[in-house]
Amino acid sequence: MRTLSDVYIIGSGETKYGELWEKSLRELAVEAGLKAVEDAGIYSKDIGILYGSSSLAGSINGQNDIGSLIADFSGLASSNIPAIRVEASSASGAAAVREAYLAVRSGEYDVAMVGGVEKMTDIYGSETLDMVGTILDREWEWFMGATPAAMAAMTARKYMKDFKVEKESLAMLAVNDHENASKNPNAHFRNKLTLEGAMGATMIADPLNMMDCSPMSDGASAIVLASEKYVKAHKLDGIKILGSGISQDYLALHSRDSLYRLNSTVIAGRNALSKAGIKQSEVSFLEIHDSYSIYGLIELEDLGFAEKGKASQLVGDDIKLNGALPVNPSGGLKAKGNPMGATGVGQFVEAYLQFKGKAGERQIKNPQYGLLHNMAGTGSTSLVHIVGGA
Repeated sequence: MRTLSDVYIIGSGETKYGELWEKSLRELAVEAGLKAVEDAGIYSKDIGILYGSSSLAGSINGQNDIGSLIADFSGLASSNIPAIRVEASSASGAAAVREAYLAVRSGEYDVAMVGGVEKMTDIYGSETLDMVGTILDREWEWFMGATPAAMAAMTARKYMKDFKVEKESLAMLAVNDHENASKNPNAHFRNKLTLEGAMGATMIADPLNMMDCSPMSDGASAIVLASEKYVKAHKLDGIKILGSGISQDYLALHSRDSLYRLNSTVIAGRNALSKAGIKQSEVSFLEIHDSYSIYGLIELEDLGFAEKGKASQLVGDDIKLNGALPVNPSGGLKAKGNPMGATGVGQFVEAYLQFKGKAGERQIKNPQYGLLHNMAGTGSTSLVHIVGGA
């Protein structure tokens, strides 16, 4: 019987996030993948399996089988390694990392690579809206006129009314994301944002305006995972994945117990923390899935960092880089960007940089544990991972 192995991140690579008109889907994927392999200091022949993640490439770009695409154009095809696409809507990136983590942890593979990619600006306008709407229940929500922004807005309106939360609390998350993204050379938006600017932006779905919504981004992120045996044998300095949790809820929002409780996030977070053997108070920073600002507040509560309805008390100085609980040092989905299939992998890239002391101006002082949260749609699937030093 195999003994379960500890799993380490030994390398990461990432493209810039943004409107990358000059680069194709495959070029982005290969750029991130090759950077990760180079950063890990390994050879492509050392990789035993590859997981590729993309949420919308089949619909937008007409390209499925992302795993094979990455393997082929990263020079791995000649090794005949398995190359598998993982799709879990906007949680595809973290889902792919989890599959790679389990493959290495089981002892089946010593080295696994994960690459996430999305090229969302190849279409525009109503076409983009139609593709992004596939993260909802297509028949019972989308065809009835709902959009992801509208669903988030309904949640925000109910939350704000029931807990007497002002719009400024949502806006503060965007201000924080933009402040951090201004220090991230790969971020989609590097402009700082004032509270007045966040409050006065163009309305999208009342009460959510443009500054409450993450952008449509192109980009790719990649990491390399390795077993403890491999890390020790090659004298590598990796960052450990200490816990992984995943959970599911109803796809359609109307089927759930509450508009503003993400059951999948509650359970995934609880499981990841338990497996890591740590408490919320020990977490040094968070990367959360703030595709819409209201989800950022709710996630802080459902992950156990604030009581229900009380996250507004956190979103001032506490969530800044030098605060008690830094949130989204990368810039988050709002400002770093949200290339859906890459977003979850990108959270691991940020964590790796933080623990290696390579995050530049946004470096958090002496981080011990990081919590990474990636979510599908309005919360149908949630994945939470705990990472930390070796």
